[in-house]
Amino acid sequence: MLREIVVTDHAKGTAMVLAPEEGESFWQPLPSTGYVINKFNPYNSPYDTFSTGLQVLEPGAHVRRHAHERSHEVLFCYRGTGEADIEGKLYDIRPETMILIGRGLQHKVTNTGTEQLRLLWLITPPGLEDWFRAIGRPRRTGEPLPAPFDRPVHVETIQAQQRFIRPDKD
Repeated sequence: MLREIVVTDHAKGTAMVLAPEEGESFWQPLPSTGYVINKFNPYNSPYDTFSTGLQVLEPGAHVRRHAHERSHEVLFCYRGTGEADIEGKLYDIRPETMILIGRGLQHKVTNTGTEQLRLLWLITPPGLEDWFRAIGRPRRTGEPLPAPFDRPVHVETIQAQQRFIRPDKD
């Protein structure tokens, strides 16, 4: 005799809440003067399909042109102004600007304003948190901005491990 099984209790996920400064944080090397805070990622959450965090760029700083071999990235500006260069096309960034960058697309983000440019980033599949850890220096809440420092000498090896696509230009 067949019996119908009715499931009335759905599996539920996990909720996590992090305060503004909570998360693993790193000072970033030139030219990305500023810092990142890795928020949710496979190392600190039960979710392994994405990672997210905050990036703060000081005035005049930029994220070097790059592309991700296998990842899609979302950027959301919540403070400051800047410019995104995606495949050679320029886009203004201001608060509440949201950008979706598909895998393989060359992109660069520049703070063109006079205050910090603050971005939320989300990437899937994850991995950007490993990049920031590999090239950055640990940051503690309240520390003053350190003197500018260069990327590690073996940055090309790190880029290859993280499956970055080399920039077609700077």
